[in-house]
Amino acid sequence: MVSVNGRGRQPHRCLVPACVGVITLLTGCATDKEAIRKSQGHYQEGVASLPVDRQQAFVSFQKSVQLNPANKESRYALGHVYALQGKLPLAEEQFRAAIKIDDSYSEAHTYLGQVLANQGRWDEAIASYKQALANPLYPTPDLARFHLGRALAHQGDLHGSMEAFEDAASASPPSVPPAMTHLELGQVYYKLGYTTRAREVLKKVATMDEGGRLAEAASELLTRLK
Repeated sequence: MVSVNGRGRQPHRCLVPACVGVITLLTGCATDKEAIRKSQGHYQEGVASLPVDRQQAFVSFQKSVQLNPANKESRYALGHVYALQGKLPLAEEQFRAAIKIDDSYSEAHTYLGQVLANQGRWDEAIASYKQALANPLYPTPDLARFHLGRALAHQGDLHGSMEAFEDAASASPPSVPPAMTHLELGQVYYKLGYTTRAREVLKKVATMDEGGRLAEAASELLTRLK
């Protein structure tokens, strides 16, 4: 016969390991949440420091990524700092890491495109800008269209460039200074031989950036159209 005491002890022997497992799981979850919270705190510190102390911001962003490698905003911020430092391969690495976390991260696709363009990798840059624009929820698509227009013009696709700049110029509200977009558009119209369109757009630049560098460039191009 099995004693009553023996039966009574068996459940306890089974329960103890189960309870330890649950406690370990809960502790692990709490630790993960704490790491994510601290990571976001370092990211916010970095954003606050960036305008006045780039090195301190860089350290904060690094700490954020160490605590939570899946923090896409911190990856993006690190890429931004590397880009400002001229360390383009490292910037590219961080933007690609951010995109790997969230493939619909249009801001990272657009910034990656700029980094690639600055390395002379124009076709890759164009693909990156187009990927940014594939997201219908991208809040500032005119930024990607502006850079796409530049890249396409560099590669000799003037009609594609024209379409990109026309779309960028129609953005409301714009995230790119309108005078910059209109100057680029006017230059493309000029190269395509669309004299009337070029003159109309370049005159707008002269008004938008009165007395500025862009207005001066527009005025110089206007003299060639006369």
